[in-house]
Amino acid sequence: MSTVTSSLNKWQRKKLCSLLNHANLSLLFKASVHGFNATIFHQKCNTQGPTVIVAYNKSGYVFGAFTSKSYAQTGQNVVDSKAFLFSFNDKEMKEDPLRVVTANPQYSFTDNGPNFNSLVFLYNNSATVSSNPGTYQFDPQKMHGNDLQLTECEVYRVEDCEGLMEKPWRNVQWNSERRQALLSTISGWKPSVSSVKQARFLLVGPVGAGKSSFFNSINSAFKGYVSMQANTGTAGTSLTTQFRTYYIKPSNNVTHIPFILCDTMGLEDGVNTGLDVDDFATILKGHIQDKYQFNPSMPIQPDSPHFNKSPGLKDKIHCVVYVIDISKVNLLSEKMVDKFAVFRRKTNQLGIPQLVLLTKVDEACPLVAEDLKNVYQSHYINKMMQEISSQLGVSLSAVVPVKNYYQELEIDPQTDILLLNAVVQMLRAAEGYFDDFYNPEERSE
Repeated sequence: MSTVTSSLNKWQRKKLCSLLNHANLSLLFKASVHGFNATIFHQKCNTQGPTVIVAYNKSGYVFGAFTSKSYAQTGQNVVDSKAFLFSFNDKEMKEDPLRVVTANPQYSFTDNGPNFNSLVFLYNNSATVSSNPGTYQFDPQKMHGNDLQLTECEVYRVEDCEGLMEKPWRNVQWNSERRQALLSTISGWKPSVSSVKQARFLLVGPVGAGKSSFFNSINSAFKGYVSMQANTGTAGTSLTTQFRTYYIKPSNNVTHIPFILCDTMGLEDGVNTGLDVDDFATILKGHIQDKYQFNPSMPIQPDSPHFNKSPGLKDKIHCVVYVIDISKVNLLSEKMVDKFAVFRRKTNQLGIPQLVLLTKVDEACPLVAEDLKNVYQSHYINKMMQEISSQLGVSLSAVVPVKNYYQELEIDPQTDILLLNAVVQMLRAAEGYFDDFYNPEERSE
């Protein structure tokens, strides 16, 4: 199964959102993944409410169409006074986007594919657009540069950003003193069990959610500069094919790192794809060692050289962390939610605490992109946190939003504070796990 990720860069997304009252965008359809096909378009986009089509060509134009109505594949003309076409070009970044409304809202679009009459996307089920100004009047040169061959075509659900709450619902200090205090808290933490020197956190989540990026971001926060150690990217299937245990080296600012981050294959919908539930359970029990090569069609066998036959408490997982792209919360398939449920039951049976990390908060909400300090004032972020809490059956207090480093060259104190807060929550969860093994006579020094 291919990962569906947006082709909009940060500047393009900002331009597009400016046309949509700074709404949130949730990707529904991507032609390069799902096919340049009107039937599949309807399968993915029907009954989704307001949507925006975003087309790309080699001439650098990003253009498309917005409708406030739902697609239903009726074949009829649809009345929509709010519909419009738009265009902007990477070469003309300072210019305002082109916005074209129809002179006759009775014919805003025809509900038989992405058909806005003057612009018909996926024309003849191909990577082309038909352009015929009429219902919408525009200059073809300004709309698409007379380049009708598409390199990509996407459809996003347009969700009201709902603005900001009057005050944050979680209190966070955003100054450099807080960042340093978090580093000191983490560095000074010790397990209450003498046999364990470092807590082990297992990162689990769908392909493309940002597991490996989270490790790189945590590593960067401790190093003081952006670091890329774990393999990251946007491949169609899991980039992580081995079980990896990542140690963070102490630095001048932090003399002790009391945890290890463990990374796995991403979760996928299909059978015999992604992380196998049996391998997951074996990892939790401490049997799988670093650099084991996963085989999705067959779990690890006891005769494998990477199988630890006699794991101690220090080898086991002390907290499971589910990593999920916040903009995909409402797009998780039923199979993926069921897979999470199976993993959660396995983890509960072993008494291991669980947290949820929601990544890419800046991409999900324009108000958070403008200022990360808005993360706990954003109605949308709060709604998505409550939604995933309900879907996975975890307490809202166990849901933590973060922003990973992915294009920055320098660290940002506010990004670090969210990341380090997440680590503190993991350590607190692990401490609860160790309490079951606590013996006052064996207190860790």
